[in-house]
Amino acid sequence: MLRGLAPSLVMPEPTEAPSAPSQERTGQASTPKGERRRQALVEAASELLVESGFAGIRHRAVAERAGLPLASTTYYFSSIEELVERAVEYHGRTELAWGRERLSGCGRLDRDELCELVLDMLLGHNSRDGGLDVVLLRYERLVGSGRRPYLAPLMREMGDELHALLVEILAQAGAPSSSAEVTRLIALIDGTVVNALIESDPDPRGAARRVLRAELP
Repeated sequence: MLRGLAPSLVMPEPTEAPSAPSQERTGQASTPKGERRRQALVEAASELLVESGFAGIRHRAVAERAGLPLASTTYYFSSIEELVERAVEYHGRTELAWGRERLSGCGRLDRDELCELVLDMLLGHNSRDGGLDVVLLRYERLVGSGRRPYLAPLMREMGDELHALLVEILAQAGAPSSSAEVTRLIALIDGTVVNALIESDPDPRGAARRVLRAELP
């Protein structure tokens, strides 16, 4: 989840999914089987996060989604907060990895491809099909992270990585932008999307697209 990709493109699976971070807190996943189980729980929690927001990450729901015993969630994670943090990181780094892979696998982006790639990085690739709910859930997660101070360092770190990736994307499209210009562009898109959500616009991505097109050279 990030803060934060052409319409006809289909998001490929990342070449290699990000692994769960090392077990510095729990020290419980030192075997290959333990690593696999912990990773399965992280991925399950990430799926629930996207589908239902922070409220969806509960011990029982995560264990059932991963197909593991309920006790495994407390065995591999010291707290629900740690599980949430790992889910947020997995989701965000998966998106960043996809963006980098997309960028490295294409030549110079045309204006339409650039617009869609930027929107995918800010609104999520699953917002391409239009609709209110997907974008609303994403922004609820972004705002909700502010109520969880333990997520702040991670959100800042991944936000910086997203910012740097957007600078690269714009440069590869022949629209080089300074860091300050990218910050302004993100704020413009966020403001447009939030306003669209407030007004229950059925296509907030469309609203963001119109504003972004007007900004791009």
